[in-house]
Amino acid sequence: MMARPTPLSGFPELLPAARNAELAVIDQLRKTFELHGYANIETRVAEPLDRLVKGGEIDKEVYVMRRLRAAEDADVGDTDSTDVGDADSIDVGRADLGLHFDLTVPFARYVLENAGVLEFPFRRYQIQKAWRGERPQEGRFREFTQADVDVVMKDELPFHFEVEVARVMADALSRLPLPPLRMRVNNRKLIQGFYRGIGCDDPTPVIRIVDKLDKLPADTVRELLESDAGLSSEQAARCLDLATISSSDRSFVDRVRALGAQHELLDVGLEELAAVMEASTSFRGERFSVHADLSLARGLDYYTGTVFELHMEGYEFLKAVGGGGRYDALASDGRTTYPGVGISFGISRSLVPLISRGVLTSTRSVPSAVLVALPDEQSRGRCDEIAQRLRERDIAVEVAASAQKYGRQIRYAERRGIPYVWFPGTDGGPDQVKDIRSGDQVDADPGQWNPPAEDLRPRVIVKEQQ
Repeated sequence: MMARPTPLSGFPELLPAARNAELAVIDQLRKTFELHGYANIETRVAEPLDRLVKGGEIDKEVYVMRRLRAAEDADVGDTDSTDVGDADSIDVGRADLGLHFDLTVPFARYVLENAGVLEFPFRRYQIQKAWRGERPQEGRFREFTQADVDVVMKDELPFHFEVEVARVMADALSRLPLPPLRMRVNNRKLIQGFYRGIGCDDPTPVIRIVDKLDKLPADTVRELLESDAGLSSEQAARCLDLATISSSDRSFVDRVRALGAQHELLDVGLEELAAVMEASTSFRGERFSVHADLSLARGLDYYTGTVFELHMEGYEFLKAVGGGGRYDALASDGRTTYPGVGISFGISRSLVPLISRGVLTSTRSVPSAVLVALPDEQSRGRCDEIAQRLRERDIAVEVAASAQKYGRQIRYAERRGIPYVWFPGTDGGPDQVKDIRSGDQVDADPGQWNPPAEDLRPRVIVKEQQ
């Protein structure tokens, strides 16, 4: 007898109704990304460790991948011809592969490997799982699904693509049945130029420290700016003054100018951020807002222009549910550089907390829109034929598992959220179909009848949080 399995934290598994809601979200994202001309790719789950491990904090979270008995095989010799030429066939006992922890690293490798056949600008979207060995908590998982959109060019990436990816993600998220989302926007040129304009020669440590403002009190950040970044008390105060500036229009420009810093890079950053804010008026609405937030730094070093961060209203404890920005060196082969800009949305990070709190589910736990009732076992062949005729017109159907009383078969459909029950005709009479929600029952032909469009597939249900 098998023992009751022990739950494994950090690897969310959804019940069917919740999974239907997740699939509906993924399908809507896919449709919207493709409306904007973005092509779908899927990359392998494993990458060489030298690509994943860069000496940063994320290194501690990389899952290593190796065969269970690789060391034993190495001792006796591995003669499996299918491994010839593989990276791990050289030393099968060496753990030199890891699971990707995001979709950017494999995408960069994908661009380099396929640069000779890709058409640039290359617009790509990717909806896929990733893995991180971090401490599980609400909204943070060891295995999770995320959605990325990116535009990549050769050598030069025009600024307008920074606006484009924001518009694409805003359009996609605005169509989802989620709490309102807010996009915070800043520009790395702006903050780097400001820091240089107040006499800071090395902005990198300042950016990393300011990026902690959502985790640490302002006084603690001020102390770190002085002790770790070597700023004077006046410089630290001006950095914090900059971080307090936020607006939903271009009024932030005058407020930054009033702080007195002057630098050519600051001018470029202000111009670019103002352009993003002006363009964003076309993709704002009740469900999606955009704010210039000069406290946003995005501590990763590779960002070079506009940076984005996504937050979900009412779920601020999750911190960011997405983010991204411009990177002038996504990939390089030594001769050609491939700059890009992209935004990632955490599907698991956003949906699983909503599902676990009962806020998000779907109308049914099965895809079936129709249950064909079974009068008796002798009628099963006829019922299967009815079901097949409906399926030929893309209507999801199942036949009742057993010939119980019709009342029990209807209750079976109710428990699973199946909206219609089909009754085969008797004594030469017509078939009938019943909407078990309203009780309406009408004659129907399986070659012509169609349910309303909203009943064809499970629909997402959003409830008020208790």
